[in-house]
Amino acid sequence: MTSDTVIHHMCRAEEWAAAERAGHYSGSSQDVADGFIHFSTASQVVKSAARHRGGQAGLVLLSVRTDRLGSALKWEPSRGGQLFPHLYGILPLDAVVAVDPLPLGPDGRHQFPPALSPTPLGDISRDR
Repeated sequence: MTSDTVIHHMCRAEEWAAAERAGHYSGSSQDVADGFIHFSTASQVVKSAARHRGGQAGLVLLSVRTDRLGSALKWEPSRGGQLFPHLYGILPLDAVVAVDPLPLGPDGRHQFPPALSPTPLGDISRDR
């Protein structure tokens, strides 16, 4: 378990729009296949974006309060041993505290909100 109170999830803008219409979010097709919704902490999200969503346009970043997820939220080690938050269930929309666009910059990397300013990527192969 970690002390992070807000975690982050990236999805396509149209997936989020559909979730808002439906009143719930079940995750991306990859999340559904894996059996849980993938999240990252603030310190993990830039590397996660580069590794799993690199070059993908039309994404949004969901910021989610962990205290609204209950026991369905599990902290599990990645292949590299780092703990990542996984939600085994539907994401309640009232847990989402911010939705920000993730445009691609001129260098092809996602441009994060100021509160999550990207740090040097380093070796992304060690995480996730």
